[in-house]
Amino acid sequence: MTQPVLLAVDENAADLALIERELEDRYGRHYKVVCAGSPDDARTHLEHFAASAVEVALVLTGQWRAGEPNCRLLASVHDLHPYAKRAVLIAWTDWGDQSTGRAIFDGISDGRFDHYVIQPSRSPDEQFHQTISMVLLEWAEANRAAPYTVHIVGESWTGRAYELREALQQCAMSHHFCLADSPEGRELVAAARAGAVLPIVVFPDGRVLENPTNLEISQSTGGPIDPGQADFDVCIVGAGPAGLSAAVYGTSEGLSTIVVDKGGIGGQATSSSLIRNYLGFPRGVSGRHLAQNAYSQAWVFGAKFAFMQTVTGIAREDERLVVTLSADRRLTASAVLLAMGVSYRRLGVPSLEALVGAGVYYGGSTSEAPALVDRDVFVLGGANSAGQSALHLAQYARSVTLVVRAPSLRDGMSDYLVRQVEATANIRTRLGCQVVGGGGDGRLDHLVLRDIASKTESAVDARALFILIGAEPHTGWLPAEIEQDERGFILTGADISQRSAPRFNRSPFLLETSMPGVFAAGDVRHGSVKRVASAVGEGSIAIQLLHQYYAVEQLSLRGSID
Repeated sequence: MTQPVLLAVDENAADLALIERELEDRYGRHYKVVCAGSPDDARTHLEHFAASAVEVALVLTGQWRAGEPNCRLLASVHDLHPYAKRAVLIAWTDWGDQSTGRAIFDGISDGRFDHYVIQPSRSPDEQFHQTISMVLLEWAEANRAAPYTVHIVGESWTGRAYELREALQQCAMSHHFCLADSPEGRELVAAARAGAVLPIVVFPDGRVLENPTNLEISQSTGGPIDPGQADFDVCIVGAGPAGLSAAVYGTSEGLSTIVVDKGGIGGQATSSSLIRNYLGFPRGVSGRHLAQNAYSQAWVFGAKFAFMQTVTGIAREDERLVVTLSADRRLTASAVLLAMGVSYRRLGVPSLEALVGAGVYYGGSTSEAPALVDRDVFVLGGANSAGQSALHLAQYARSVTLVVRAPSLRDGMSDYLVRQVEATANIRTRLGCQVVGGGGDGRLDHLVLRDIASKTESAVDARALFILIGAEPHTGWLPAEIEQDERGFILTGADISQRSAPRFNRSPFLLETSMPGVFAAGDVRHGSVKRVASAVGEGSIAIQLLHQYYAVEQLSLRGSID
């Protein structure tokens, strides 16, 4: 197989030689390093690679200011190599310069390039390589070339094969699906065993599971399902950003902690292909990587986890809170943190609900995007998650149409995302519009759109629809003692009604629910800001409030004894 290409472009011969040295020394065994002294030479190389079906992983350029030849080159790379990553080099002396930062922001927002890299200096320049390695990992995962990709083979896109893809998405695992009658599918099935029961799941180490349960998937991806003990200082329900944040801070401060989730890690964050405004990640971070890192952090600190298990009830028995799991197992804790998050609201169109997994998807597009090359796809929703999904799909699909009920993208989407969406040539926006129908013979092939103002309807060709239309909290199982608003979000602190006051001998803490000792954080809480950073912040705040709660309870217990 021909090695993928790393193409470096710089008109300064000395700078280009330095870049070539670093790339060749570190990546020369697995990538073909090609250097060009001008944008015209680079374009010739790109055209030759496209004609020869040679993959380009990265195009790296210097002298990139807006309007300059290298910048125009980067903007046109995807015409020939739609999956290639594009990065600009900046001098160390430009790092922190306001005008440089503005130019980088504008360049990424306008879709001209994807990343920036500080020019290498002495060899080896590990800061340079840290960035390049990150960019190449992104490229590998987007092209299903990552070393830890899990493969699923099924007879159809729907049914159990779709459920397995959902389970792996919940476990924040890179995965790829193919049909059993495809060349790749036949090869994977043949390597498994004769008569293998479909769907099969093939892991990077060669292990094969035939039609596995979600519990087996969790165990095989390293997700624990048995915490090994039954009593904890705090039980966290939900392993999204709020729950994982609380697990990190709780265990790092000495609290014995258990995290229970009906799926795996990350919650809705795993559907975000790139979060660019999360503190500390100037080049952006995928929701899946953020979840994996948070899980690893909590695990090292000593948090226990129980995945693929549903919490069915909470009750107080004497001084302890009892948490009941779906398998009739009971955990006890001094306090409970509810961080179950939300799920995307169902569209409710029967003909489209019948095609979930076969062109219709709830949530982000991370795992399905590579199968949509040269297809026309639609994203329904107007918030940040919809914008991120549309931008990710635009790297693969022929066209992406963002369908939004609101009259403006800015009604629900961050400015930087609006700018990127508007600057991406193959993304169209249908404002004041909704999806009211659609269908296909076993797989989606068309949608029916309605203009809200005129009430007119039109049928459009569509190979995929990603639905991200508002949030519904996972609170239906909670006891009546835990108050909720009219939409099911949990009331906390000052929002708790006076009828719950007799349960307290004090004022409820900021994130405390109407059941003393039970707290809520993240998207599931009434009044929360639906952002990853906000959920992480609330998870950390919840742990500080737990310490205050423990102190008050100890004083109360001591007073009753006296």
